[in-house]
Amino acid sequence: MCNVESWRRRVPITIWLPQYNLEKLLRDAIAGITVGLTSIPQGIAYALVAGLPPQVGLYSSIFPGVMYAIFGSCKQVTVGPTAILAALLTKYVAQSEDFAYLASFLTGCVILLLGVLQLGFLLDFISKPVISGFTAAAALQISASQLKSLFNTTGSSGGTFIKAVINFFSNIKSVQLWDTLLGVLTIVSLFLLKCCSPSSPLSCCATCRVHSVRARNAVVVFAATAVAYLFYIYGMTPFKLTGPEGLVMPLVAILESIAIAKAFAGTASVDVTQEMIAVGMCNIVSSFAQSMPATGSFTRTALNHASGVMTPAGSLFKAALVLLSVTYLSEAFRFIPRSTLAGIIMVAMVSIVDFSILPPLWRHSKSELFVWFLTVVVGVTAGLEYGIAAGAAGDALRVLYSASRPRLVTKQFKVRYQVGAVDVALVALPEVVCYASVEHVGRVLRTVRGHVVVLDGRTNIHADVGVIETVNSVISDAEGGKRRFLLWCVEEGHGFDGINATLVTGDDLQRIVTEHCIDNRRVSSLSGVS
Repeated sequence: MCNVESWRRRVPITIWLPQYNLEKLLRDAIAGITVGLTSIPQGIAYALVAGLPPQVGLYSSIFPGVMYAIFGSCKQVTVGPTAILAALLTKYVAQSEDFAYLASFLTGCVILLLGVLQLGFLLDFISKPVISGFTAAAALQISASQLKSLFNTTGSSGGTFIKAVINFFSNIKSVQLWDTLLGVLTIVSLFLLKCCSPSSPLSCCATCRVHSVRARNAVVVFAATAVAYLFYIYGMTPFKLTGPEGLVMPLVAILESIAIAKAFAGTASVDVTQEMIAVGMCNIVSSFAQSMPATGSFTRTALNHASGVMTPAGSLFKAALVLLSVTYLSEAFRFIPRSTLAGIIMVAMVSIVDFSILPPLWRHSKSELFVWFLTVVVGVTAGLEYGIAAGAAGDALRVLYSASRPRLVTKQFKVRYQVGAVDVALVALPEVVCYASVEHVGRVLRTVRGHVVVLDGRTNIHADVGVIETVNSVISDAEGGKRRFLLWCVEEGHGFDGINATLVTGDDLQRIVTEHCIDNRRVSSLSGVS
């Protein structure tokens, strides 16, 4: 705390600003403006998803951008409103818009406190299947909630995926043709622009096409706004405009931001504590300027990275462009068609769903696959906050079950004599054996077959006292029945060295069994072990 270097690390702008030069300025400006052109339509769209005025989404891109430039440690990350946070806000903002500003302040306070206390390790308890399932559920819910805007139907957009779908089909007779056509054209145009490649031999055309593809959201919004304005000035009907969370929202916000930072940091390490401080400051400061909760955005961060940003100063240029749009272009916002914004949101949702995780989960971990489905199903039926809670609970139960039922791999083989044979069981002890597995370990050792039981402790590093007492009890009972226990390759201090069994070492298991269990009689063969 008293080290100057530590304070500089907590305010990264003091590190990169002295080395700033003209080349970095130009590249940051290009990246910032490109991201800003995407932030404007997305900010408006996400504000409408949350049920807030359009300008709130823009305010939420301005002030977090300034704060992240000061406190952010990852140059690619760009902070602003996101679809998932907007979806979490929806049902609470319906009662009062002030909840969004309060949520931004409290989210920032919680995240900042976690950063100051260096509690970033808590995020390690949220597994990848839970995050992936939560993201998939959020994408489904957000997409379903946009059906009302895309087709301009009557009725509610629904608080969950199920309600949104039911409400849409209940009011399907109120679908408006022209709004639907414009929304569908928006989706098709975005996909076509995304697939477009700069193959023109003219460098200027190639450059224009590259920037058009990167700023495709803004290009589509400008085109749709121009169409809506033409409808308006010629007297046609104008397009209509849209007008336990305290713990879930900070968790989701910091999970999003840190996951994005790690994805784009490459081989560089990510300072989780500093990211918490940065995102916390972004939300606290912006809450005083009527902003909704903000965090790192995957799509805008990817665009920032692709645009060649050099320092966090790119966030300043992005914030400046959004500020200019709020100041001088606010009148144009009322001509932005609601169906166009719905199309932008639905296309954005396609990119955040990751189904590639399912085949590996199916092959290697059915329990994690169950957690993924649990998160998705609960998220789309009961709500996103309940989905992530159910996923975390499922993960906790899975880990607790694994701890109480450690896998004791048992191999059976025979040591043969000239006049007979002895059954030998080799039991491989897991790395850690905790108190929750006392009954399970005792049950396995009592049921294992063999005149000689070899406890393989080569990989074991710890065993709780209760486990040792149970094993000693099993050994005491078994040796009365002429069963012999050997403790193989257990290091002192790892716990199992307290077992009342003969401690043996070495790599030649045949020799060990011969010397300690067969009274040095001649062994003719040993089968069943590689």
